[in-house]
Amino acid sequence: MKIIALVQEVDIAEKLKTAPDGTYQIGVLIGSFIPFVVLAGLAYWMYASAKKRDKNG
Repeated sequence: MKIIALVQEVDIAEKLKTAPDGTYQIGVLIGSFIPFVVLAGLAYWMYASAKKRDKNG
């Protein structure tokens, strides 16, 4: 688990400072939000399946 924490530690402010142009900044921004979007989708899927199971059971 400690290895994952080391890999995920990214300094976004430093990346934006050294960005070659504006499109790189957009890519960094989108890339930093992808994990949150995936987790929110997973949480919604779990909620919906639990609600469906409760309704049928």
